[in-house]
Amino acid sequence: MSLFFALLGAAIAVAFAGIGSAKGVGVASESATGIVVDDPSKFGKLLVLQLLPGTQGLYGFIVAVMVLLNTGILGGNAPTDIMTGLLYFAACLPIAIGGLFSAMAQGRVCSSGVNIIAKKPSESSKAIVSASLVELYALLAFIVSFLMVINIK
Repeated sequence: MSLFFALLGAAIAVAFAGIGSAKGVGVASESATGIVVDDPSKFGKLLVLQLLPGTQGLYGFIVAVMVLLNTGILGGNAPTDIMTGLLYFAACLPIAIGGLFSAMAQGRVCSSGVNIIAKKPSESSKAIVSASLVELYALLAFIVSFLMVINIK
């Protein structure tokens, strides 16, 4: 039963953060597609904005792999008591929930940034900085999940 909760947490971390990233990247990419068709030279600057919401999925994946390593699925010792499994489950929640919502919000910010690049390509750094502000909260969620997972004994 302990392993079930640990694996459920890992699955939620990957799934929720991945869903948020897929939605965020999708929104940003939809906006960028129209610009690239008209002016292919802007592809490089737009690519950064398209990729940024994808980092939350990566953070969720890293937390999930850490849980799998610590629970005996990919090595290590499997937890035996239910409390340990619940602790892993709880440790996955910050990146799962934080990743879901921050990636979707970041996708919207990146979509707006695409408009900046379309009109004034020289101002692309402002679009990237704006999107990075949302990334901060994804990083905080990742760090909290990371610290929780590595401190479960």
